[in-house]
Amino acid sequence: MQTYWDARQAQRQQQVERGTIDAGSRADVTGGSQMGALEVLAVDILEEAGLDRLHVRRNIGLELPGYYRPEKRWDLIIVAERQGKKELVAAIEFKSQVGPSFGNNFNNRVEEAIGNANDLWTAYREGRFGEAPRPLLGYFFLLEECPRVHGVVRLKQPHFPVDPVFANSSYSRRYETFCRRLLLERLYDTACLVLATKGSDTQISEPAEDLNFDRFARELRGCAARFQQVQ
Repeated sequence: MQTYWDARQAQRQQQVERGTIDAGSRADVTGGSQMGALEVLAVDILEEAGLDRLHVRRNIGLELPGYYRPEKRWDLIIVAERQGKKELVAAIEFKSQVGPSFGNNFNNRVEEAIGNANDLWTAYREGRFGEAPRPLLGYFFLLEECPRVHGVVRLKQPHFPVDPVFANSSYSRRYETFCRRLLLERLYDTACLVLATKGSDTQISEPAEDLNFDRFARELRGCAARFQQVQ
């Protein structure tokens, strides 16, 4: 992913200098927003796959109906119109975690991701999105690369033993397990986990082959292709 990231950042900076990039994306690049820049990468991939940019919503109009709540604002959604009816093609969350409170924030992120997915799929079951085919649900997670995320985290088991997969695991490993199980349980259709250092000279690594950016990008392209075929 580092090569892809560097190339896109350089390309976007050139567009900024030429004044040919929209205001929202310009702020992401020049302001150093890693998550914003990653969202721009996703939009680029979808456009390159042939999706109309007008279908992709990134800054406004991101609210989707829920089941347990009236609505939830997603980070990136694709809403298209077919035969006079709107259709939800995809919804993607971009989340990050930096220190120092990795423990509390890990639990919060897990609860948030599971709750959001369950809320959307139940709303889908109840017909909140019409009769459209099942949309793609994506989850992208950026974890700060630092020594603390690689150290073994002590477990508390006062009454019952925890799942052995979490024994002698680090926060990085826990996030891997978390993302894999989101896919295993079909709460999300694609997930990506990357680690990145803080600072201007960002270094990116991908700890798990099955959760890397290439796979995530392929799923986005596939989603765009499936929608175009139906169209």
